[in-house]
Amino acid sequence: MTAIMGIVNVTPDSFSDGGRFLAADAAIAHGLSLRIDGADILDVGGESTRPGAERVAPAEEQARVLPVVAALAAEGALVSIDTMNASTAQAAIDAGARIVNDVSGGLADADMLGVVAASGVDVVLQHWRGHSADMYARAAYDDLARELVVELEGRLEAAASAGISPDRVILDPGIGFGKRGGQNWKALRALERIVAIGPRVLVGTSRKRFLAEALADADGAEVSTPRRDLATAVTSVLAAQTGVWAVRVHDAAATRDALTVWARWSGQNDGGGA
Repeated sequence: MTAIMGIVNVTPDSFSDGGRFLAADAAIAHGLSLRIDGADILDVGGESTRPGAERVAPAEEQARVLPVVAALAAEGALVSIDTMNASTAQAAIDAGARIVNDVSGGLADADMLGVVAASGVDVVLQHWRGHSADMYARAAYDDLARELVVELEGRLEAAASAGISPDRVILDPGIGFGKRGGQNWKALRALERIVAIGPRVLVGTSRKRFLAEALADADGAEVSTPRRDLATAVTSVLAAQTGVWAVRVHDAAATRDALTVWARWSGQNDGGGA
C-alpha cells in the first residue's frame, strides 16, 4: 500500500501548525503520535517553505531539528529530514535520518547532491523554481505537464551525475511550489506521466491553499482544518491510484483510513472471506 509520510514541523511559522511543535519535546511527541496513527516515515523540518517565508540560518535550523531527528530515530522510526541545506542534511544523517527531502531538488545548495551521494541515504528531489519569497513569480508554463516531466528528469540526471543511483531517488511534483491554483490540479493530473519516469514518487497536497480554494464558500470564509484534511485524504487516494510511492500529510490517521478503504475496494486487501 502507498506509504504515508507524516509531517513534523519544528518551526514557528508553518502555514498549518506553526509554533505548536517548536519545542523539541512537543515535536518528538507529535512524531510518535503520527507513527501510532499510521505514518511510515516521519519528515522533520526546521524551516518553513510556505509562500513568503524567510530563510533560516543552518545553525538555527539544526538546533531545531537535530534533537527531534535523534530521538525519533532512537525510537526506531524511519526519519526524513526536510531541508535545502547540505550541512543540515549531513548533521541529520549523522543523527539517524535515512531520507533527505530537499524541496529545491538539490538546486538551493550546490553541495547537497554530493552529501547524499556519499551518505548512501535516499533523497527526495522536488520540482522547484525558486525560494518561497518569489516562487510564484516563476509560475509560468506553456505546457505544465511536459515541463514538469522534463525538469524532474533533469534533477534525476543531476543526481546520477553526482553518483546517486535512480533507486535512491524519489521524485516530487512540488504541489504548491511555483504553481498557482489550477496549475496544481494540472500537476496532479500529470502524476501518471511522472510515475512513468521510473523512480518512486512522493506527493504532498496536505492542507494546501489550492484545496481550500476548491472548497471555499461564496463568501470566501476560511476553510477549516478538518475539511482540508478530508480533501487531503481524497487527493491521497487519487494519487495512490496513479502508482505513487508515498503521500506526505499532516493527518496520518485520516489518510491511513482512506488508503485502507481504497485498498479493499481495489482488491489489494479484501480482508479474506469467500
